[in-house]
Amino acid sequence: MVEDKGGLLIKPLQDVFPEQKPIDRTFINTWEDARVVDWVKKTGKKKIVMAALWTEICLAMPVIHALGDGYEVYIVTDASGGVSLEAHEMAVLRMVQAGAVPITWTVFGSELQRDWARTATVSGLAQMLFDHMGNVGTSLAWEQQLLNAPRHA
Repeated sequence: MVEDKGGLLIKPLQDVFPEQKPIDRTFINTWEDARVVDWVKKTGKKKIVMAALWTEICLAMPVIHALGDGYEVYIVTDASGGVSLEAHEMAVLRMVQAGAVPITWTVFGSELQRDWARTATVSGLAQMLFDHMGNVGTSLAWEQQLLNAPRHA
Protein backbone atom coordinates (compact mmCIF):
# COMPACT_ATOMS: atom_id res chain seq x y z
CA MET A 1 0.00 0.00 0.00
CA VAL A 2 1.18 3.50 -0.64
CA GLU A 3 2.63 5.02 2.52
CA ASP A 4 0.98 8.41 1.97
CA LYS A 5 -2.43 6.69 1.73
CA GLY A 6 -2.15 4.91 5.08
CA GLY A 7 -0.32 1.89 3.72
CA LEU A 8 2.46 1.78 6.27
CA LEU A 9 3.20 -1.70 7.51
CA ILE A 10 1.97 -2.08 11.08
CA LYS A 11 4.79 -1.94 13.61
CA PRO A 12 4.36 -5.43 15.15
CA LEU A 13 4.65 -7.00 11.70
CA GLN A 14 7.59 -4.83 10.68
CA ASP A 15 9.27 -5.73 13.98
CA VAL A 16 9.23 -9.41 12.97
CA PHE A 17 11.06 -8.60 9.73
CA PRO A 18 12.91 -5.33 10.46
CA GLU A 19 15.24 -5.68 7.46
CA GLN A 20 12.37 -6.23 5.01
CA LYS A 21 11.51 -3.07 3.10
CA PRO A 22 7.78 -3.02 2.30
CA ILE A 23 6.86 -2.61 -1.36
CA ASP A 24 5.09 0.72 -1.71
CA ARG A 25 2.10 -0.22 -3.90
CA THR A 26 -1.47 0.69 -4.81
CA PHE A 27 -2.72 -2.62 -6.24
CA ILE A 28 -5.47 -4.33 -4.26
CA ASN A 29 -4.35 -7.63 -5.80
CA THR A 30 -0.71 -7.84 -4.77
CA TRP A 31 0.01 -10.29 -7.60
CA GLU A 32 -0.78 -7.58 -10.18
CA ASP A 33 2.29 -5.62 -9.03
CA ALA A 34 5.22 -6.82 -11.16
CA ARG A 35 7.68 -5.92 -8.36
CA VAL A 36 5.98 -8.41 -6.05
CA VAL A 37 5.95 -11.19 -8.64
CA ASP A 38 9.58 -10.43 -9.56
CA TRP A 39 10.56 -10.58 -5.86
CA VAL A 40 8.88 -13.99 -5.54
CA LYS A 41 10.51 -15.25 -8.76
CA LYS A 42 13.95 -14.17 -7.52
CA THR A 43 13.59 -16.50 -4.53
CA GLY A 44 13.60 -19.43 -6.94
CA LYS A 45 11.01 -21.20 -4.81
CA LYS A 46 7.77 -22.67 -6.14
CA LYS A 47 6.00 -22.95 -2.77
CA ILE A 48 4.43 -19.84 -1.26
CA VAL A 49 2.82 -19.40 2.14
CA MET A 50 0.35 -16.51 2.30
CA ALA A 51 -1.82 -14.79 4.88
CA ALA A 52 -3.56 -11.43 4.60
CA LEU A 53 -5.74 -8.90 6.33
CA TRP A 54 -8.92 -9.71 4.39
CA THR A 55 -9.26 -13.31 3.27
CA GLU A 56 -11.72 -12.61 0.46
CA ILE A 57 -9.71 -9.76 -1.07
CA CYS A 58 -6.09 -9.40 0.06
CA LEU A 59 -5.55 -13.17 0.20
CA ALA A 60 -7.85 -14.72 -2.42
CA MET A 61 -6.84 -12.48 -5.31
CA PRO A 62 -3.05 -13.05 -5.20
CA VAL A 63 -3.44 -16.71 -4.21
CA ILE A 64 -5.58 -17.51 -7.22
CA HIS A 65 -3.22 -15.66 -9.54
CA ALA A 66 -0.11 -17.32 -8.05
CA LEU A 67 -1.76 -20.72 -8.49
CA GLY A 68 -2.45 -19.80 -12.11
CA ASP A 69 1.25 -18.99 -12.53
CA GLY A 70 2.17 -22.48 -11.36
CA TYR A 71 3.03 -21.87 -7.71
CA GLU A 72 2.08 -24.25 -4.92
CA VAL A 73 0.28 -21.98 -2.45
CA TYR A 74 -0.46 -22.59 1.22
CA ILE A 75 -2.98 -20.29 2.89
CA VAL A 76 -2.74 -19.67 6.62
CA THR A 77 -6.43 -19.53 7.40
CA ASP A 78 -6.22 -18.50 11.05
CA ALA A 79 -3.76 -15.70 10.29
CA SER A 80 -6.25 -14.12 7.88
CA GLY A 81 -9.75 -12.83 8.47
CA GLY A 82 -12.72 -11.80 6.44
CA VAL A 83 -15.16 -9.00 7.03
CA SER A 84 -17.52 -11.74 8.21
CA LEU A 85 -17.24 -15.44 9.00
CA GLU A 86 -19.13 -16.23 5.79
CA ALA A 87 -16.81 -14.04 3.70
CA HIS A 88 -13.77 -15.77 5.21
CA GLU A 89 -15.18 -19.28 4.73
CA MET A 90 -16.33 -18.65 1.15
CA ALA A 91 -12.92 -17.22 0.25
CA VAL A 92 -11.15 -20.24 1.74
CA LEU A 93 -13.45 -22.56 -0.23
CA ARG A 94 -12.80 -20.59 -3.41
CA MET A 95 -9.02 -20.79 -2.94
CA VAL A 96 -9.13 -24.51 -2.09
CA GLN A 97 -11.18 -25.16 -5.25
CA ALA A 98 -8.49 -23.30 -7.19
CA GLY A 99 -5.81 -25.55 -5.67
CA ALA A 100 -4.57 -23.78 -2.53
CA VAL A 101 -3.70 -25.83 0.55
CA PRO A 102 -5.24 -24.52 3.79
CA ILE A 103 -3.12 -24.69 6.95
CA THR A 104 -3.13 -23.04 10.37
CA TRP A 105 -0.26 -21.08 11.85
CA THR A 106 0.63 -23.84 14.31
CA VAL A 107 0.78 -26.41 11.52
CA PHE A 108 3.02 -24.08 9.52
CA GLY A 109 5.33 -23.51 12.49
CA SER A 110 5.44 -27.21 13.28
CA GLU A 111 6.21 -28.12 9.67
CA LEU A 112 9.07 -25.63 9.67
CA GLN A 113 10.35 -27.11 12.95
CA ARG A 114 9.87 -30.74 11.79
CA ASP A 115 12.06 -32.19 14.55
CA TRP A 116 12.49 -31.29 18.22
CA ALA A 117 16.18 -32.16 17.77
CA ARG A 118 16.55 -28.97 15.68
CA THR A 119 17.39 -27.14 18.89
CA ALA A 120 18.26 -23.79 17.29
CA THR A 121 14.57 -23.07 16.68
CA VAL A 122 12.81 -25.04 19.42
CA SER A 123 12.75 -22.20 21.94
CA GLY A 124 11.21 -19.78 19.42
CA LEU A 125 8.45 -22.22 18.48
CA ALA A 126 7.83 -23.10 22.12
CA GLN A 127 7.57 -19.41 23.04
CA MET A 128 4.97 -18.86 20.30
CA LEU A 129 2.99 -21.82 21.64
CA PHE A 130 3.21 -20.48 25.22
CA ASP A 131 2.17 -16.98 24.14
CA HIS A 132 -0.58 -17.76 21.65
CA MET A 133 -1.92 -21.29 21.95
CA GLY A 134 -3.97 -21.28 25.14
CA ASN A 135 -4.41 -24.88 26.27
CA VAL A 136 -1.63 -26.13 24.01
CA GLY A 137 0.83 -23.66 25.54
CA THR A 138 -0.33 -24.58 29.03
CA SER A 139 0.04 -28.30 28.26
CA LEU A 140 3.51 -27.76 26.84
CA ALA A 141 4.56 -25.85 29.96
CA TRP A 142 3.19 -28.67 32.12
CA GLU A 143 5.05 -31.32 30.06
CA GLN A 144 8.28 -29.34 30.32
CA GLN A 145 7.82 -29.14 34.06
CA LEU A 146 7.40 -32.94 34.19
CA LEU A 147 10.43 -33.53 31.97
CA ASN A 148 12.59 -31.26 34.12
CA ALA A 149 11.34 -32.56 37.46
CA PRO A 150 13.78 -34.63 39.52
CA ARG A 151 13.10 -38.36 39.29
CA HIS A 152 12.49 -40.32 42.45
CA ALA A 153 13.79 -43.86 42.70
